Amino acid sequence: MSITWHPSNTLTLLENGAEFFPALAAAMDQAQTEIFLETYIFANDEVGREISGALRRAAKRGVTVRVLVDGFGGREFVAEMMPALADAGVNVLIYRREVSTLSLRRHRLRRLHRKLAVIDGRIAFVGGINIVSDFEDPRVTAPRQDYAVRVEGPLLNPIHGAVRRVWELVAWASFRRRLRLVHKQPAQPQPCGDVEAALLIRDNIRHRHDIENAYLLGIAAARRDIVLANAYFLPGRRFRQALLDAARRGVRITLLIQGIADHPLQQRATRALYGQLLDAGIRIVEYRRSYLHAKVAVIDDHWATVGSSNIDPFSLLLAREANVVVRNTAFATGLRSRLQQAIDDGGHEIDAHQWQHGSSLQGLLNWAAYGLVRLMIGIAGYGNRH
Repeated sequence: MSITWHPSNTLTLLENGAEFFPALAAAMDQAQTEIFLETYIFANDEVGREISGALRRAAKRGVTVRVLVDGFGGREFVAEMMPALADAGVNVLIYRREVSTLSLRRHRLRRLHRKLAVIDGRIAFVGGINIVSDFEDPRVTAPRQDYAVRVEGPLLNPIHGAVRRVWELVAWASFRRRLRLVHKQPAQPQPCGDVEAALLIRDNIRHRHDIENAYLLGIAAARRDIVLANAYFLPGRRFRQALLDAARRGVRITLLIQGIADHPLQQRATRALYGQLLDAGIRIVEYRRSYLHAKVAVIDDHWATVGSSNIDPFSLLLAREANVVVRNTAFATGLRSRLQQAIDDGGHEIDAHQWQHGSSLQGLLNWAAYGLVRLMIGIAGYGNRH
């Protein structure tokens, strides 16, 4: 696999909505020519209204504003938010508008799970944070744990190209000719920092395994430690084997995984894998302070990734995803420090001995959930690939 690295960028790590949403809104309020926004969820809450207001203000100033929302994740958006944006002059498209809620057909499961924003071709945001409040669930008092990056520099070129390609594809497929893009020379961002980074996308044509393969290459090259935080962790055999091989080489591996589950079936399926991982000496920490929504990793304090891709079949086999990968010690150590703080504040480490001697009924339920999830993948037509 070949990764196209772009030197001389500035990347700013943003943790949770408290850092991300003000930065995104401020960039939108400074936009002069163009805004692209892609998101899986765009909620009608205080955060959604804040970002919607910034988009409408930009359109009123004459900025061309384009918003692309997934048809499944944004089902409420279509009725509750889209009309006001369209009335304000914002161009809105829906990626694979939801029709049937019961179908498991493959095309229905191919979602737009990316979270990308590009402002004037000079500032971008990439990460895992949807346009929804961190305090969406009133039962959880701490913010949802997640990360994004603000990007300036030459990495803008592939990010800008990625959002333009998907917008053009959806406009064409939706017969919205007036929303097709005028092909003009994109902005040429200048070098502005010392961070080397690359954009990785996952689609169903040329880039089916790019994100997964980048992880596998990073894990194979690891010599000291790996810290991987992932909301929905259900890796296939290749990924699990890569982690087990690294552990046998003496690499210290910490997995930070959801402890408070928003999808209990998937959490149980993940827990079915705990025994094998713990036996290999891999440390498993469940984040129990709030919902963990992160999709990030740090390897050997010089390789890092932040993005939208989980390590599960939905992200690795079906959805459109986008991750930034970074080769920079300062950025990687900064992300590692943030992850360690999350572990210290809300982590519960799984004790290997207690887990292996735990309830046999719970173990049976975990494996039943794992079998059901694998069956659902098979029904969707992907069961034999990983």
